[in-house]
Amino acid sequence: MKISKGNMINTVPTVLVPLTSTIPRTSGKLSFKDVLGAIKVRWGIRRNSYTVDPGLYAIGKPGSLSDVFVTANYKLSFDTLRKNLDGLDAWILILDTKGINVWCAAGKGTFGTAELIHRIEKASLNEIVTHKKIIVPQLGAVGVAAHEVKKHSGFSVIYGPVRAADIKNFISAGYKTDKKMRRVKFTFPDRLKLVPVELVNAKYWLIGILIAILFLSGLSKKGFLIDLIWLSAWHTMITVAAGFLSGAVLTPLLLPAIPFRSFSLKGAIVGLLTSVILYARNYLGENVIESLGWFFMLPVISSYLAMNFTGTFTYTSLSGVRKEMRIAVPVQIIAGLSGLTLYVLSQFL
Repeated sequence: MKISKGNMINTVPTVLVPLTSTIPRTSGKLSFKDVLGAIKVRWGIRRNSYTVDPGLYAIGKPGSLSDVFVTANYKLSFDTLRKNLDGLDAWILILDTKGINVWCAAGKGTFGTAELIHRIEKASLNEIVTHKKIIVPQLGAVGVAAHEVKKHSGFSVIYGPVRAADIKNFISAGYKTDKKMRRVKFTFPDRLKLVPVELVNAKYWLIGILIAILFLSGLSKKGFLIDLIWLSAWHTMITVAAGFLSGAVLTPLLLPAIPFRSFSLKGAIVGLLTSVILYARNYLGENVIESLGWFFMLPVISSYLAMNFTGTFTYTSLSGVRKEMRIAVPVQIIAGLSGLTLYVLSQFL
């Protein structure tokens, strides 16, 4: 987000910096452009460039005793924070996380100790506030070593609530988080927000798989026949789309209700149930061998796409994600090739 000169303000008299110094001001009110931008980025449009310039921002009329909140330079994170600071006088210190949200950036190391110390120094924060405290979102705690920040900058780290919506209650409680504020929850609306970008990201897999299977459907004892592709096109598109939706939509939305912790297993279960429904509706092939092939392929499609959510939810750790992939990917490859083999064989019956 570029701040125009019209949005620059002189620091208020209580701030211990020269009066000629300027700090960009932001608002707690989101504009239509902000809302539209959020909708676009949810669908993967300009996701990699949806950023805010790192540095110090003012909201309201902050002074030397005003709180300092830290966040990422992913604009969706910045907008969420400033919306929940509306009506307060505060400072917002934005770290350069390369356009990644707080939680993911903390795991990658960009929302980290070194970057936080660097931004404190670059913003001359010790000349702006006198309380020597900064509030870091709890989901960023994994990347920030509070004792190192204190040692190198003189600022004490206070870990705030998981959700920005609890910030005002957090302040009212004397800057303390209760059990509810520390609890990480991914409700149905939270999970629903993650679906669009995964649908967009997986579209090439959908197209690629669909083209490959449509091509294979033209094989027969008489050679390659275009007419066979047209005959099976409708059923093939429905089946592939069903596997796609099972993994990219149904699995994340139904996540807590699906047994097992592994995302790949959850996706496979939903894909298998989808296969049963399609089989009952006569959409899973012309013969037993073809149907059996789909019973392998459709859960694999669903399983693989569901596994993409392992880096998005707090259900798994980074080590857990790596362990799951080491086990799941080889199984998916073997099951997928088995299904394809059965599908090809069925074309010659």
